[in-house]
Amino acid sequence: MTTTLSTVSVSRSLLAIGVLLASLTLCPDAQARRGKNDAPDIDRSAPVVRNTVDELRQLMDGQQLTELRTTYNGTYGASLLFNASTLQYYVSLFQGKEFWRVIKTDSVETAENVYETFVKQTRDLAQVNIDTIRLEAGKRYTESLVAYNEQRLRSLQQEADLQRQQAQQVSSAIQQAKQQAVSLSTDLRSSNTQLEQLNQRIQALQAQQGNPELSLPTPAHPTASTAHPVAGEAGTP
Repeated sequence: MTTTLSTVSVSRSLLAIGVLLASLTLCPDAQARRGKNDAPDIDRSAPVVRNTVDELRQLMDGQQLTELRTTYNGTYGASLLFNASTLQYYVSLFQGKEFWRVIKTDSVETAENVYETFVKQTRDLAQVNIDTIRLEAGKRYTESLVAYNEQRLRSLQQEADLQRQQAQQVSSAIQQAKQQAVSLSTDLRSSNTQLEQLNQRIQALQAQQGNPELSLPTPAHPTASTAHPVAGEAGTP
């Protein structure tokens, strides 16, 4: 009986040791899982700063920067910004609303030098756009002048054609008038001749009617045979 109890006690001891070892083996994983579950959640809504451009945008959105200088050349610009809470300067080169480069420094001299460099780059970059704007404006202006002069040329051509037609009509009318004048001149000379002849006849008739002496026809003189009958003719002895 004693032997049986000892065997049972040993078995129980071995079982307890096994359970303890198993618990020790599983404990690290459980503790790790418990550590993961107990770890505080990370605020995923917090902004993640990846580079200086993103940092500048976040500071600008939070209105944490003071604009010290800004220069525009065309669509390009350079800005010098200051963060009063950290005493840091941000120098940016941008086009429109897109940042190309951003340099952060806590040196005033470096910030000013970088700003002047960016300003010069904006002048160089904008020169092409400025030249393009001027050339496009000059092109549009020249095209408008060409269109205006073409319209003016068409108007002048139409006016010249109208004047030429009018000149031809006037010339034709003058030629007809000259021909009519020549015909009328001929008719006038003929009428004057006829009038002169009529005046002469009228004057002759008036002169004849105004002569008080009656003009009689001259009698015919008798012939010799009639005045002296020949001997032996009838009535002669």
